Amino acid sequence: MMPTITEDRTTVTETGSTYDALRSRRPRSLFLAGFLAGLLGATAVMIASGCSSPPGTGMPAASPLGTTPFAWFRAGPPPAGWQSLELPDAAAVLSVPPDAIPAPGDPGSVSATVTGPDGELRIYLNATPQQGEESQSNWPEFRLAHLTGENAASADRVSYRAGMPFRGGIGSCVEDTYVTRIGAHRYREIACLVAGSRGGSVVVAATPAASWDLYSLVLEQAVNAYVSE
Repeated sequence: MMPTITEDRTTVTETGSTYDALRSRRPRSLFLAGFLAGLLGATAVMIASGCSSPPGTGMPAASPLGTTPFAWFRAGPPPAGWQSLELPDAAAVLSVPPDAIPAPGDPGSVSATVTGPDGELRIYLNATPQQGEESQSNWPEFRLAHLTGENAASADRVSYRAGMPFRGGIGSCVEDTYVTRIGAHRYREIACLVAGSRGGSVVVAATPAASWDLYSLVLEQAVNAYVSE
């Protein structure tokens, strides 16, 4: 079962280690069903899955604005001080910021969250072994269908890219937004399916959509640092 997480608070306070990591970059215009059900009345949903490419091509797909999607992607080590969470099957390693707290999830997966002082969800990071029918050739369709098949009222692709050279494997990534059925909360995520020598795994990095400009750099850093073994 793919993990989902629920959260209904989207207020962002610019404090803590995650925000400190952003100080070198000016803000650009300034995520296990029931996983956070007890986090201050959380009721919205985030789902972990993967991403893939259209068959027969390793070229990036055109984004809605005609720019190269995922142009920020540069596989490499995480920033200093980040923690490493290895999947139990040793198929991949997820890196998370210093202020991220490991969170419970489905067997075989690892998750972490960054929350604000009032418990509001800022960042959700998850890695899980590949499962179900997701593949490198059906991703973004699979991802969006999975979101709407669970707790999302709607889901829209922002961009996707195939053939991305992760450390230890090749991945396909989709960036999307979705609105939850309960509460009509909007989230934005990066979800990647990465194929390594020990099998496929999925990494998801997500934040409330209203917080995207503040936290997208941290999500990108987590994706850049993901290792498939």
